[in-house]
Amino acid sequence: MAWIDTAFNAFSNFVWGYLVLWLLLGAGFWLLFYSRGLAYRHFNHSFQLLTGRWDSKHDPGDITHFQALSAALSGTLGLGNIAGVAVAIFVGGPGAIFWMWLTGLLGVTIKFFTCSLAIMYRGRDSMGVLQGGPMYVIREGLPKRWYPLAVFFAVAAMFGTLPVFQVNQLTQIVRDVIAVPQGWASADAHFGFDLGFGIMVALVVGAVIFGGISRVGYTAARIVPFMVLLYLGASLWILAMNAGAIPAAFALIFTDAFTGQAAAGGLLGALLIGVRQGAFSNEAGIGNESLAHGAARTQVPVREGLVAMIGPVVDTLIVCTATALVILVTGVWETGTDSGVTMTAQAFESAIGAAGPWLLVVLVVFFSVSTMFTFWYYGAKCLGFLVGAEHQHYYRWFYVLLVVVGSVLSIDAVVGLITGMYGLMAIPTVISTLLLAPKVLAHARDYLDRTDAERAAWQRRELENL
Repeated sequence: MAWIDTAFNAFSNFVWGYLVLWLLLGAGFWLLFYSRGLAYRHFNHSFQLLTGRWDSKHDPGDITHFQALSAALSGTLGLGNIAGVAVAIFVGGPGAIFWMWLTGLLGVTIKFFTCSLAIMYRGRDSMGVLQGGPMYVIREGLPKRWYPLAVFFAVAAMFGTLPVFQVNQLTQIVRDVIAVPQGWASADAHFGFDLGFGIMVALVVGAVIFGGISRVGYTAARIVPFMVLLYLGASLWILAMNAGAIPAAFALIFTDAFTGQAAAGGLLGALLIGVRQGAFSNEAGIGNESLAHGAARTQVPVREGLVAMIGPVVDTLIVCTATALVILVTGVWETGTDSGVTMTAQAFESAIGAAGPWLLVVLVVFFSVSTMFTFWYYGAKCLGFLVGAEHQHYYRWFYVLLVVVGSVLSIDAVVGLITGMYGLMAIPTVISTLLLAPKVLAHARDYLDRTDAERAAWQRRELENL
């Protein structure tokens, strides 16, 4: 299996070379200055939208603003926040976290634009159902010569949203924390346990995804807030126990980001790993987020953009930071030899004791399974775009099968495959966003310059015209 690990890692490093790395950073900075930070000034209205105050059952779409954000967060608030952060520190050093923060800050404005476009340029699939996502943005918003980019995104997203990373890390922590100590699996020979556990997870995932996006949105809206609060509570507990080490941890992140002491290629290595894992974590500019937010029930595109931009704040600036600090203040990043979720489990154990890894197992179950619920929807929509929506239900069976396959793959192969595909997905997403950004900005200024009363009156007039 070593050649598979090498091949997928080489693929990921090639894709995330200078092109995608600078494409994401450049697009983020350009959209920030082009809009003069417009999105950042309206977080208050973002939270108003989540309360349902502006929802209307007559608007087109399948799920509410809150359910759309929950579904998107159930995809981003996955093991990228627990295992992905550990991988970033293990490979790129503590300085990689600084570049993850930068990706999160820029991700606010990127998501504002991409998810506004997901509503602005929704299109009908072959069955006449209204859909959103980068492929529909390209098809509906750009001239026909850009259509190959839509196909390119759909193909890359079908592989980039596979459940292999989530089930791989879930299997790893359950095996290491529960199965091996209980004698259910051997540390050296664990294929049988991994396969059996993968089949069990596949049955759970299948029970939800065969209910469609409405069941996913309903389930995510109940799981996501609970799992975020539980994980942050556990992390804050550990940080409170090591409060004296927190300033030094922050200082280490900043100094390592610029001194080039990172494990992978010095300063450029820390930058590459941080941006790659940051994008893997919050998906800003990747396009996944547009697939979820494109299903929101609204006729005002900028509203979904405002809701979506909360995602990188919660995901990267809050949850990922909590994970990074836990790993740094406990010192396991220097003493441990394992990457991924095992490193985070070691940090929990060193701070809480034997109960720490068990607590993390519960959290990982919620994080990984909720992500797998949402990723199915992304891949099915892409298959429907390529071959017709009447055939997209077949993706469920393929997806459930890949849950089983992912449980027995190595983490190196899984990370290389998924992050590489994420890089490919970013190319059409960012290009289409940059080309259509002027239309989003014009619409946003028209809407956001109004008072709340004017917005309500405007909404009533729009509903009367439906």
